Amino acid sequence: MTDHALVDDALTPHDSFPFDPRFAPTHPPLSAHEAAVEANRCLYCYDAPCIQACPTHIDIPTFIRKIATDNLRGSARVILESNFLGGTCARVCPVEELCEGACVLNAEEKPIAIGRLQRHAVDHVQGRGLQMFTAGPATGRKVAVVGSGPAGLSVSAELAKLGHAVTLLEKRELGGGLSTYGIIVLREPVDVSLQEVEAVRALGVTVETGRELTDQAGLDALLSEYDAVFLGLGLGAVPAMGIPGEQHLIDGLQYIEDSKISPDSLPDAETVVVIGAGNTAIDAATIARRRGADVTMLYRRTDSEMTAYRHEYEFALSEGIQYRFLTQPVRVISDGGKVTGVECVKMVLGVPDTGGRPSPRPLPGSEFIVPCDAVIKAIGQEKPVLATELGLDVAGGYIVVNHDMQTSLPRVYAGGDCVRLRGTASTVMAVQDGKYAAVAIHQQLSQTQEAPHG
Repeated sequence: MTDHALVDDALTPHDSFPFDPRFAPTHPPLSAHEAAVEANRCLYCYDAPCIQACPTHIDIPTFIRKIATDNLRGSARVILESNFLGGTCARVCPVEELCEGACVLNAEEKPIAIGRLQRHAVDHVQGRGLQMFTAGPATGRKVAVVGSGPAGLSVSAELAKLGHAVTLLEKRELGGGLSTYGIIVLREPVDVSLQEVEAVRALGVTVETGRELTDQAGLDALLSEYDAVFLGLGLGAVPAMGIPGEQHLIDGLQYIEDSKISPDSLPDAETVVVIGAGNTAIDAATIARRRGADVTMLYRRTDSEMTAYRHEYEFALSEGIQYRFLTQPVRVISDGGKVTGVECVKMVLGVPDTGGRPSPRPLPGSEFIVPCDAVIKAIGQEKPVLATELGLDVAGGYIVVNHDMQTSLPRVYAGGDCVRLRGTASTVMAVQDGKYAAVAIHQQLSQTQEAPHG
């Protein structure tokens, strides 16, 4: 998810989303002086490994050099040319695993704070409403993009810059997808993602909220009206656990969304249990902890098998969040409708499963109870079930695409978490999917001889 050193609310909070001091970030934004000092530490490597480590291949030495020469607008342009969601990615990218992890200065001292510098430059232009790009000359071609998450915004921006007429369909009230609804305020305020939606609109993209694609007939209708369709469907809901007392579980994704959109609706709790050990689970645990609860995370494997990044795990520990490993919840205990605890069983690890991780199995007679007054489940997300409804080929529940992000249906492309059968799902990978798809769609539309739709 994110480097917690990158995040705060430097941009003015929207009136609809008041700032809660309990979610104050760990570090403030860089001042002009701090940014200049940090930028001048960069060696400006000719064959910079940080560029290769970035999935969107931002020219990192160049944008940092422009910061050092006080050319923030030029720096932001370099970033946004490669990654239209540079503001979001500066906050949520796992930079320790990517650009900063590849920095040559790791061998002798701390790496360049690439994420924070990127944010410094992009916030300079986005906070002032400056637009770096304009739409290309009109081609007469029309593309529908379904889903306004990172993949959808990325492909929309790139296609608009190429001159295609883009209509972006979003089923929710607000655009931005995961960035708006699913990333904890501590990491990314709602305003940051909404500014990126507005930047897409400024390129001439038509954004229609409250528009949901639900079946193959709907897709056929889009294909009859548009020259190509891109699907950025994301993933589904948190799956059911199938344990007694399930109705008392709080959905982790909904909990995070409520913390951003309607924080007053969050339940008050003094002792919270979070089931899961991925990045979303840590986000949910962080919210509960910063709201004053004692928080314990339960995971059926060990810390070696956690899907969360190591720096996320260490951050959770620094927040005072507790872990109980090799622990499987089997029942939510309640009294008069109020949660009082979770019955668990101890686990032991066995042979590796198909994913290569050791399979946990219960230890007979090891049942015990963890007292609590709220339980949040954050055990991953269901695959995009809509894919099969649309008649697309799927593998492991994910949409099958080729290297051009094209699906099994002609003129239909897809990207983002809904295609991530292998590899790590992340915002920056979704942005790159959108870039790949835009190139392929543009090539297809440029080669098509028939008259454009409309």
